[in-house]
Amino acid sequence: VIGALSRLGVSITDPFRERLREASGRSAGYRSAHRYTLAQFGLDHDELLARFGPVHERFLDVEGEGAGSLSLLPQPTRIMVFSDAIPQRNGVGAYYCDLIEQLQASGWSTGFAGPDESRRWPPSIGMPGDPTQQVCLPSMLRVTRQVRALAPRLIVSATPGPYGMLGRWWARQLGIPLVVGFHTDFPGVTAHYPAAWLRVLSHHYFRYADYRLFRDAECVLGNSEPMLTMAAARGASKTELIGTLLPAGILRTTASPPRDGVQQVLFAGRLAPEKNVHTLVEAARALPWIRFTIAGDGPLYDELRQEADSLPNLDCTGWVTRDELIGHIDAADLLVLPSELESFGNVALEAMARQRLVLVSPGCGILDWPTLAPHLFCLAPRQSVTVAIEQIAALPAEERRQRVTDGARAALQLNSDSLEHWERVLGTVLEAHS
Repeated sequence: VIGALSRLGVSITDPFRERLREASGRSAGYRSAHRYTLAQFGLDHDELLARFGPVHERFLDVEGEGAGSLSLLPQPTRIMVFSDAIPQRNGVGAYYCDLIEQLQASGWSTGFAGPDESRRWPPSIGMPGDPTQQVCLPSMLRVTRQVRALAPRLIVSATPGPYGMLGRWWARQLGIPLVVGFHTDFPGVTAHYPAAWLRVLSHHYFRYADYRLFRDAECVLGNSEPMLTMAAARGASKTELIGTLLPAGILRTTASPPRDGVQQVLFAGRLAPEKNVHTLVEAARALPWIRFTIAGDGPLYDELRQEADSLPNLDCTGWVTRDELIGHIDAADLLVLPSELESFGNVALEAMARQRLVLVSPGCGILDWPTLAPHLFCLAPRQSVTVAIEQIAALPAEERRQRVTDGARAALQLNSDSLEHWERVLGTVLEAHS
């Protein structure tokens, strides 16, 4: 809508722009109950792209298998995200789903090249040390059709895997700018791999991939200052601190009001050694009057599942959808994120937006944001999660209510600021290459 009004020469004030974004966020959550496939009508996706490619390239926003709505957006607003993260499956996958959705609502034309769980081809392999995380090999034919259909003017590589590196290759082939998102220190994560040869091989690959991506990038965007420092050390010539966006489900629904006291505690994330999830199990044993929920999947799932079977106040749900996660957040009084390595901690921001208390470790990048840090609880050096929960529960109710009210306001403001920052960065890079 904003893009259309701008093309018509209609002046858009800041309050009006905000009202449009709020309305767009609410409508973005609508999903029709009807489901159709091309096969129902005797049509084939690849044949349609082959026959009508020039029309798609000029007018249509095409993402994956489906054609978008008619678009009269100027060509420079067309961007394509390359990511190895399966959409909605982890923090990076969720981040770029939210970014694409909110950019589209603001008038950008976007595309996505990445793994699709509905496809059996191309093959995938489990990540070293965590087979629940899949590395998918791109289909060059499918990605080529996507790129030709969208005709992007800028590419964003979100990860250093095969898709992220393919995004770099396409940017070089097309002669268009590349922006890189740096969300995970994979060389650091490899230190937790069990086999020495895996640690060495993976470490060298990720250092090489980071170097190649950062060297070619017009700008490297990270969620915390330590990530930007690492990016600069690995060859990035320009870096910027970028905020995190919230999912449409958080923006379009109202959270249930917080309860007094701390009766339910939640951890949500990948169940891997660096997340320190065992501290939640220890707390569940020490605080039997509090209910604990661990939501997520990963190499530690079976071990945690056994712990949950032996503790009546501990639930281990396995992987949950983002809508289900919102339900778990709303049911909790406190979210705990005790990760050793966490470039930002999206779920912490989501819990803040839902007016929930949040406890994080000093290793979480969300603490690097001055507008958010005062509204978070942080584990002190050598402090156990159990003791921290007891101290939070002992605070006056009014202090806890003020913390969640101010935190929700700060989280929503960060979402708005982050979207504007992304638009400014993308616009600046595109203008420099126009």
